[in-house]
Amino acid sequence: EEHSNLINYTRNLKEDEAYVLLPSCLNRCFGCDLLDIDGNIIFNGSYYILSHMVGTGGGGLTLSILPSKWWLYVAQETSEANRGFSVRFSDWRSTVKFVLESAHINIQMVVNATVTTQPTYWTLNIPLKILEAGIVAVGPKPLSHYFQIQKIEDSLGGYKIVFCWSSGSCTDLGIHPDRYGVRRLQFSSTPHEVVFMRAPETETSSKTMSII
Repeated sequence: EEHSNLINYTRNLKEDEAYVLLPSCLNRCFGCDLLDIDGNIIFNGSYYILSHMVGTGGGGLTLSILPSKWWLYVAQETSEANRGFSVRFSDWRSTVKFVLESAHINIQMVVNATVTTQPTYWTLNIPLKILEAGIVAVGPKPLSHYFQIQKIEDSLGGYKIVFCWSSGSCTDLGIHPDRYGVRRLQFSSTPHEVVFMRAPETETSSKTMSII
């Protein structure tokens, strides 16, 4: 149903806005290992998702809310010095223990109960008004969609994260400031180029989230 709602919505978009459902299929490397900034293979640990390009503004990924809304959303820290919350990757359909490029995965923010007690899987199982904007929220583990990590071929070590329906159509995710200045992760024609930094095992996610 959520897929049908989004398709119906995009039929009314202007031609220059209709990028949101275009397949993100170029430059895929199915089965390639994903590497962190130290050149190590990414597996079951926790990782910070950081901007690939230094000096472009913004740090790691954190959680935020919309005014008068109870949903938590994925946003980018305003300062490059802040790494935000780390994430864990799960549910890729593979016999190997490490994450492969373009594998179907779930992504979960690593936070403790002092931040939120609700599930923190990336999802678009959210109210239609927010779904239409393609803003990534957190909540229960999604069943009708998933995410992929793809290498950007013209980038030196950079990756992008894409949102995919179970039908196989995928959409790039980028950073867009909203009217409150919050840099939200959402559907975009310009992907957010990222790298991954392994989070120390002893580190706890006791940071406070940005609330507007």
